Amino acid sequence: MAKVLLIEDDVDTAQEISAELRDRGYVVDWVDDGVEGLRQARKGGADILIVDRMLPGMEGLAIIDALRGVQIRTPVLVLSALGAVNDRVRGLGAGGDDYLTKPFAIPELIARIEALLRRPADTAASVLRILPLELDLLERTATRGGREIELLPREFRLLEYMMRRCEQLLTRAMLFEEVWKYKFVPDSNLVDVHMGRLRRKVDAPGETPMIYSVRGEGFVLRAPA
Repeated sequence: MAKVLLIEDDVDTAQEISAELRDRGYVVDWVDDGVEGLRQARKGGADILIVDRMLPGMEGLAIIDALRGVQIRTPVLVLSALGAVNDRVRGLGAGGDDYLTKPFAIPELIARIEALLRRPADTAASVLRILPLELDLLERTATRGGREIELLPREFRLLEYMMRRCEQLLTRAMLFEEVWKYKFVPDSNLVDVHMGRLRRKVDAPGETPMIYSVRGEGFVLRAPA
């Protein structure tokens, strides 16, 4: 099973997570200090990192930023009691792959870990695949089951962002921040318009939908069952 590096200073939380993951066959290493957590993460070997935001020694987002700065792309699930939209956007903007607000249910934590481990690797790989959907980052082409999908540049960036975060709920604020590079959420239906066009291209009539709207929340890309 996958190896997890847990960087969490709350003993009760860390013990609960570690026990549940080990019961499920995961190998878990736990550290309770940010500086030591960064050192362990830099050594490599972990398949996924679970990082608390508020840590002694070094703040969690600083750990993630340091790892991304040296091209370590191990998936990171951020844990935090800070659950406002701006906090989640900041966590993902620092290089986190998912963000879970405390308190949380253990089944949701497990589901998010499993979703991260199923994702295409965020590396220099030139093709992202979530069958039957493929995105060629070098040729700038997209196909679904062999069917060519013609995408405008913004649609391509939007689909790439979603494929790298398959099964994750993406809010409009996150999309404005990461795809449009806005530092604020404009009073606009811009995301909805682009998402509607992208969905019509990716999900042709008769095909199992892959792009879903979550009412009042955002959007999610899911692999067909």
